[in-house]
Amino acid sequence: MAVLLKPANQAASRDDGARVLVDRRKPRGVAKESMELRSWLPTLGPSDPLRRWLAERPTQWPVFRRRYLAELCDQKAAEALGELELIAQSERSITLLTAAKDPEHSHAAILRDLLGGVRKPPTTTGPVRAVASGRIRARRPR
Repeated sequence: MAVLLKPANQAASRDDGARVLVDRRKPRGVAKESMELRSWLPTLGPSDPLRRWLAERPTQWPVFRRRYLAELCDQKAAEALGELELIAQSERSITLLTAAKDPEHSHAAILRDLLGGVRKPPTTTGPVRAVASGRIRARRPR
């Protein structure tokens, strides 16, 4: 099964399979009919505070991922995730639509990973990422 990510305003193609909108709100300027949706699962979108948080801190992707996965533990979100998995199992391919400017760094990418079998976030970001995030100081060469 192929899982694709596309902006919601991009036209449908033959390779899309089932098109599922995974945002809480309908994207601005796009008619629902023109998206050719199989389903709209608004509870799979991140909460507004979390979405705004990521917009203000785009470099904090691992933290966003962890917080978003925690939001998916909510009962309604878990039910919607189960529905998404049923759609994915019944189709050759599925396309997750989102209004995010960068679908690869959005909640849709996390959902794609979940459908592909990745069940939990990485437990460490490694020493390079820890230095880049400012959690630890880099050692000066001697």
